[in-house]
Amino acid sequence: MMELVASEGAKAGLVIDGPIKLAEAETLVPRPPAKQIDAGVLNVGYVEAGPVDGPATLLLHGWPYDIHSFDEVTPRLASAGFRVIVPYARGYGPTKFLSKETPRTGQPSALAVDTIALMDALNIRQATIAGFDWGARSADIVAALWPDRVKGIVSVSGYLIGSQEAGKMPLPPKAELQWWYQYYFATERGREGYSKYRREFAELIWKLASPKWAFDDATFARSAVAFDNPDHVDIVIHNYRWRLGLVQGDAGLDRLEANLAAAPQITVPTITLEGDENGAPHLEPAAYAKKFSGKYLHRLVTGGIGHNLPQEAPEAFAQAVIDVSKS
Repeated sequence: MMELVASEGAKAGLVIDGPIKLAEAETLVPRPPAKQIDAGVLNVGYVEAGPVDGPATLLLHGWPYDIHSFDEVTPRLASAGFRVIVPYARGYGPTKFLSKETPRTGQPSALAVDTIALMDALNIRQATIAGFDWGARSADIVAALWPDRVKGIVSVSGYLIGSQEAGKMPLPPKAELQWWYQYYFATERGREGYSKYRREFAELIWKLASPKWAFDDATFARSAVAFDNPDHVDIVIHNYRWRLGLVQGDAGLDRLEANLAAAPQITVPTITLEGDENGAPHLEPAAYAKKFSGKYLHRLVTGGIGHNLPQEAPEAFAQAVIDVSKS
């Protein structure tokens, strides 16, 4: 098993791990049924597995995915002795707002606050947090703002903390093209289109983001049910419009957003992962390596692995969680 390598602040270069030979997986148990718990402004739907007194790990999904991305990760970690919590994000599956008066904001800091609220509701003082897409961003934010609550993180595609100010900066045309859906969502046509065709839209994103992943109809259908949440469209549209500065966020989160706008360092132990065929927008690991000032390692997962890394390469994702938890 590989050891995490400590980076040394600004002088640290990119530390890339070598190939990892993973043990043959044991027979996996079925995913347990979802539970519900009030946490912050939400009633959160989540799956729990493993010993209740084991070291806690939270697995956070992205858009347009759901907790099924971790179906083969969860039992691996539970078998290794972890208490595994896999929540539906706001706007997905059975997760609901407790009040109709709560703004349906999708800004990244709100999802990070949801994560802390869930940990509090479950009496989890500290956890390893692992995620991809929106979930990786939440893991980054929680680690940056509440490092004492985080033992370590696994973040697919690295450092994803941003701000509205950063979102105003134009990119080269080829890079802008990858964000076509963000600009589509900035229009009312885009909102209506996503509301009407959310499943077709999600399936298209899956194919573009993971061009070598041969998922079947049943696999997609299991996740697509989560997009029927009545708040789903509001959350998704607000998330992408907020990034462009087109809508206001929750004023109660302004202080957190100001801290995040400074692009804070992440000091907790971290493993970043990238698939060799990730078709979604992402930076090269050298561009963000110095944002991780604690123990840090980057792993490239090969074999045609795309954006939904935990579902496409569950062994590699689970191994990263195990490894970072030992640091």
